Amino acid sequence: MLWKGRRESGNVEDQRGLGGGGKLLGGGIGAAVIGLIIYLLGGDPSAIMPQESAPQTQEGKAAEDEAAKFVSVVLADTEDVWNKLFSDMGKQYQEPVMVLFNGYVASACGNASSATGPFYCPLDHKLYIDLSFYNELKERFNAPGDFAMAYVVAHEVGHHVQNLLGISDQVQQMRQRVGEAEGNRLSVKLELQADFLAGVWAHHAQRMKNILESGDMEEALNAANAIGDDRLQQEAQGHVVPDAFTHGTSAQRMYWFKKGYDTGDLNQGDTFNAPDL
Repeated sequence: MLWKGRRESGNVEDQRGLGGGGKLLGGGIGAAVIGLIIYLLGGDPSAIMPQESAPQTQEGKAAEDEAAKFVSVVLADTEDVWNKLFSDMGKQYQEPVMVLFNGYVASACGNASSATGPFYCPLDHKLYIDLSFYNELKERFNAPGDFAMAYVVAHEVGHHVQNLLGISDQVQQMRQRVGEAEGNRLSVKLELQADFLAGVWAHHAQRMKNILESGDMEEALNAANAIGDDRLQQEAQGHVVPDAFTHGTSAQRMYWFKKGYDTGDLNQGDTFNAPDL
């Protein structure tokens, strides 16, 4: 992806270095008190105490800072695209904030760790990313490349778009009226629509700024393939449980991202009435 030298978003909160293992327990003091109680009861307090992370090398810090600049440029690109598309709809786009963190983070939707992966919180209109996920895409999911990470950012921004358009609230209300399996199917449709919206972003960003290099679309599709529910379940437990899907299969995620990219048309992204879903 052609990104160096271009505008970085001003809607970035860099909380790297501020996180810590105690945050999920309400702070370092809370962890210490609970650790003391566990010790007095004969347990091992180290199981819940914050762990010191290994010092970051200069090379590692430089690579992470480079990744921070990259996702900031991607966020700026999403701002430009969605401001235009919302304006075309006669609406005003409210730009989200991207929070960069290490380890643990507190959001309006609750506390989360880097193990959660990138996520969007509709309550504070923020997307949260631990930049270690960049390496995880490459090493764990075998989905390297900068545009693979751009797809991830654009997907989370897609959830913000759904939130602004009232789609997320509608799905949440529907989920409260149905069982778990049907609720999961609604989640799949919401996630696949976010993939579609990521593709719509890529379509318009390419037309507006000519951002793509050779192989970029393959990187994004490879990432979509790598994080499909069926593939993740097969790798984790050796079998697939479709009723437990929450994000869609690899084939579905690739299909909807590519459909968004090929059409660039928001009217083509109604995953809720798609006959094959």
